Amino acid sequence: MDSKEMRCTFKFYTSSQVEEEQPFLQHSTNQACMVARWKPLLSKRHMTAHLEFAKRHLKDSQTMGNKILWSDATKIELFGLNGKHHVWRKPDTSHHLANTIPTVKHGGGSIMLCGCFSVAGTGGLVRIKGKINAAMYRDIFDENLLQNALDLRLGQRFIFQQDNNSNHTAKITKEWLTGQLCECP
Repeated sequence: MDSKEMRCTFKFYTSSQVEEEQPFLQHSTNQACMVARWKPLLSKRHMTAHLEFAKRHLKDSQTMGNKILWSDATKIELFGLNGKHHVWRKPDTSHHLANTIPTVKHGGGSIMLCGCFSVAGTGGLVRIKGKINAAMYRDIFDENLLQNALDLRLGQRFIFQQDNNSNHTAKITKEWLTGQLCECP
């Protein structure tokens, strides 16, 4: 079955043939219409870089993982997620409490946090106010990265692992990391 056949469409669900066969299809194959997951688009260049990195570190000792400081940022919303929610329900039960998701006007607010962790534990969280850019990201590093590495007892030589967000790969961020002698794959 190709990806187009896997997608659920309104036309698919309103066809009379599907209505007759739907209970059989759902239960016999354990499949249901669900929201597709989001994942980063990887170009051939990205895949090649990942493979080369893996090959370079293939013979590293298992203790190498003890020297990695991982980082990421996340958005936390007060009410729910930005996305669709599906529920299985019987007809005429759409307003039952179990079949609804509470909402508030204007989403109720959210905060953006940046943090890090290693095998030794978690580092501090930094609240990001406003929209983040490369200069703000570099300032977060300047104020927090090395202190977190010291607190987690990673030593002076550690590997800083981050995703390839454009703020992380910006020239001023890379220059700051190079100036601090952090190895960043």
